[in-house]
Amino acid sequence: MYKRLIILSIIILAALCGLAWLGYHSIRIREQGLQGARLGEFAAVAEQIRQDVTRTLDEFMKTEQNRPYTDYQYYFVPENVAPNQQSTGWPSPQLPVLRSPLAGRLEQGLAYGNFQIEPDGSVITPNDNVDQIQDLNDSDNELYAEALLNRQNIRDNLLPALRGTTPGSLKMNLYNRNNISPPKEPATIEPEQFAKETTQKGKLSQNYPIESLQSKGQKAQVLRQRRDVVEQNIISNVPAQPQQQIQQAQTQSEQAADQLQQQALPAIEGQTETVQVRIEPFFPVVVPGKFNVGDTASQPEESVFGGQVFLLRYVQIEDRHFLQGFQLNEKKLIEQIEESASRFVRKGMSFDLSQGNTAGYNEDAAYAAILNFGFGDLVLNLKEIDPGWIGREIHRLRLWYFGIVAIVFAAVTLGLASLWQNVAAQIRLAQKKDDFISAVSHELRTPLTSIRMYAEMLEKNWVKSPDKAVEYYSNLRQESERLSRLIENVLDFSRIQKGRKKYAFNAGDINKCVSDVVEMMRPYAVLKGFSIQTEPGQIEQATFDADAVTQIVVNLLDNAIKYARDAEDKTIIVRTKTEGNYTVIEVEDHGPGVPHRQRNKIFEQFYRPAAEATRETTGTGLGLALVKRFAEAHNGFVEIVSAKPTGAIFKVALATRI
Repeated sequence: MYKRLIILSIIILAALCGLAWLGYHSIRIREQGLQGARLGEFAAVAEQIRQDVTRTLDEFMKTEQNRPYTDYQYYFVPENVAPNQQSTGWPSPQLPVLRSPLAGRLEQGLAYGNFQIEPDGSVITPNDNVDQIQDLNDSDNELYAEALLNRQNIRDNLLPALRGTTPGSLKMNLYNRNNISPPKEPATIEPEQFAKETTQKGKLSQNYPIESLQSKGQKAQVLRQRRDVVEQNIISNVPAQPQQQIQQAQTQSEQAADQLQQQALPAIEGQTETVQVRIEPFFPVVVPGKFNVGDTASQPEESVFGGQVFLLRYVQIEDRHFLQGFQLNEKKLIEQIEESASRFVRKGMSFDLSQGNTAGYNEDAAYAAILNFGFGDLVLNLKEIDPGWIGREIHRLRLWYFGIVAIVFAAVTLGLASLWQNVAAQIRLAQKKDDFISAVSHELRTPLTSIRMYAEMLEKNWVKSPDKAVEYYSNLRQESERLSRLIENVLDFSRIQKGRKKYAFNAGDINKCVSDVVEMMRPYAVLKGFSIQTEPGQIEQATFDADAVTQIVVNLLDNAIKYARDAEDKTIIVRTKTEGNYTVIEVEDHGPGVPHRQRNKIFEQFYRPAAEATRETTGTGLGLALVKRFAEAHNGFVEIVSAKPTGAIFKVALATRI
């Protein structure tokens, strides 16, 4: 047994050493792959930023695309205004007008300086009427000056980029898409080429398209509007004129209104009451120029897109075409990207933004995310704040590894020690079984010898005295009962071990059952020099297994008689009482008692306090083990309490069953 255990221990320790070496080798592999895992984190962060920026731009573009075209004019007629009918029944062009909801400010989130380009090339904005306000304050003057700069920027930079000519040459057919020159793209390097170049430098980069500002996949809006509302909107939004021409423009407006009304009357029969308004999706245009939102003195090359970005849309009302749009607020866009990056960058990361070309690549960046807007690129450089963290992480990993290996070695050592202990316990159990067989043989031989001796004496009529004959018959009965108890204990233990023990719970009087057992055991106790006293308590009728209770009392009394044989006070007290939901049976003796270290062991199977060869008491080591099993079958328990002045009280609690 021990030889095989030694071989098994050597195999386990050798396998553990091999696993330890493989684990250390895996740390090296981990060190090599940690950089790749970190790059994966950079890629995940870049994708989260792309999705967040895309979501924000989608919401922004949805809001702008759904914005009524009349918001781009400085006056508009409400849609829900009731038609003004004259007595003749003809509609009047004089409808109430309101200021545009965009008036009074130039910035609308990512949109700056909303404008409308008329078919003749003139530009109107929601703030064209600022100069007509009386008693301008400082804020109005500032808005007026900024609005003039915005108009001038559109005329000087956007219109030439659309036509490739001066603004004065714009004609009606400018808005025919086939006649519009392609917008000028900023000088940027292709994302694929940029990724290839940066990868060759030992850095990783990837292209992240953001198509929110493109018109791909978007559908035009088609709606119907009352004709008189459309005509009044056209009349009300005369392009802004210098101050000295305002009066003339007002007069011309009134004359145009009268002329429109006169012309409308004979033609009204051939016209529908509503007109169709078609609004195309926004498309981006990048143009060079000196004007940048938030910094009028900056040069165009300082722009991350290499120029100003305008988002334009076509609006068609019957045969009338015009453009609407705004300048993309680059500063706000960068702030939005930086805010998203600040929320999604993980521990140990930092970032910066640069223009999408090789010059904008940061050598310190661990990962370059190319945010491709279609008309230009932004490079989001993700960097390590502490490049040496991988070395420290590997160092911590080694410390953890060696700590875990030490714990595993300790656990294996404890496991082997436990295995050795279990083997030793099995060997001891085997020894106990051998002792049990020896004890059973001895216990069976003793009463059988006595029975044979008394039976032979009586058979041969060697006993002449009637009193002696009665004594021998009594001894025969007692030895038979002793033998019967021994055999019953062995059989009961065997049944319990195999799970075949059956209990018959019936209502009855426990006091009577205990009293009957005491009376049965009293002659045996008297023969051994003991006296038994009973102290029955007030116990209500309960349900219990009578055979099990009998075995409990018999084994407890037999145990007390065996181990208190040298006591000065050879009185055994049997009590019954009720404690809570338990019926308690106590057997008290005044022998040497039970040491605390043995109070749990004595209820183990085959346990005997001393070696079998030197033991002075008889028994098989099953009596108290059966007492515990029978108590547990009654949902109870057993315990030992010290008696005064000496001795022990064996307490068996049985759950009351009614």
